[in-house]
Amino acid sequence: MSDRTVLHVKGRVLVGPEDVRDELWTVDGRISYDRPAGARDVRTVVGWALPGLVDAHCHVGLDRHGPVPEDVAEKQALTDRDAGTLLIRDAGSPSDTRWIDDREDLPKIIRAGRHIARTRRYIRNYAWEIEPEDLVAYVAQEARRGDGWVKLVGDWIDRDLGDLSACWPREAVEAAIAEAHRLGARVTAHCFSEDSLQDLVEAGIDCIEHATGLTEDLIPLFAERGVAIVPTLVNIATFPQLADGGESRFPRWSAHMRRLHERRYDTVRGAYDAGIPVFVGTDAGGGLAHGLAAAEVGELVTAGIPPVEALAAGTWTARSWLGRPGLDEGAPADLVVYDEDPRADVRVLAAPRRVVLNGRVVG
Repeated sequence: MSDRTVLHVKGRVLVGPEDVRDELWTVDGRISYDRPAGARDVRTVVGWALPGLVDAHCHVGLDRHGPVPEDVAEKQALTDRDAGTLLIRDAGSPSDTRWIDDREDLPKIIRAGRHIARTRRYIRNYAWEIEPEDLVAYVAQEARRGDGWVKLVGDWIDRDLGDLSACWPREAVEAAIAEAHRLGARVTAHCFSEDSLQDLVEAGIDCIEHATGLTEDLIPLFAERGVAIVPTLVNIATFPQLADGGESRFPRWSAHMRRLHERRYDTVRGAYDAGIPVFVGTDAGGGLAHGLAAAEVGELVTAGIPPVEALAAGTWTARSWLGRPGLDEGAPADLVVYDEDPRADVRVLAAPRRVVLNGRVVG
């Protein structure tokens, strides 16, 4: 036995929605369902245990102005951790956050590299801003730098048009996505509007962020191709405020943003009903606070997704989709303990009783 403290989690351990066990142990930071022989220093935690929450669209190391210093990025990661988010898919950041991998007290991060956007078609200081002829090269670069994901900006406001429009021609995204796949990376894209979606999906994209432009005629295509969406409803809630701010300069864009906001719940429920994979993501780190994964699960329920499925979208199925374990034998002991059953009421997620990361109680 190691001298490291053994943690005993007892009560109800939600290995899956229906796979419920009475207890687990953590030894040397990993999960065991067998009581360790000779354990002397044992700490017991009682409650309802879930795998650490997943935020599949988060930005550590980024704020509304661009990259942030390491101490700010650390606070962002700690805020997510203390709210129970222990696995993050960082959907684009100009900051180098590899130092977080060496910290056992901070969430695990799956990086998508830096955003790749069209010149002057995204938030300043966020992305590589390039033209279509350079897209394949930059996708290859970020595929090598990331952790199996690349992030494109699929649409943004076109100032000449005064509205959202697609950023890339079809042939450019086809070649870029093919190159990412050749290098073993999946591709996702920021998309608010309708007109970028068909080309991206038919080009082989793996995921769409926000997906507010998903329409009834596009839903079957997404379902057929198995393209996931991460709706970030806690971020879409800001659309009316954004629309108000742009009304005087871009009235067409403002009206469009309000329409996308008004139908947001119908869009997500339509996707779910069609069998499109839906996952929890907040878009924290731009203009949005960290630590909102629990609120996003609640938003999915408001949209009409059954509570257990919304919970799975931020735990069991999200981890499987990202290729990371849950509460499996021998897996890293990353879990959150609650006073009540979160399957019965997802609002429980907002108040973790204990947060356990790498087998240690950190919150």
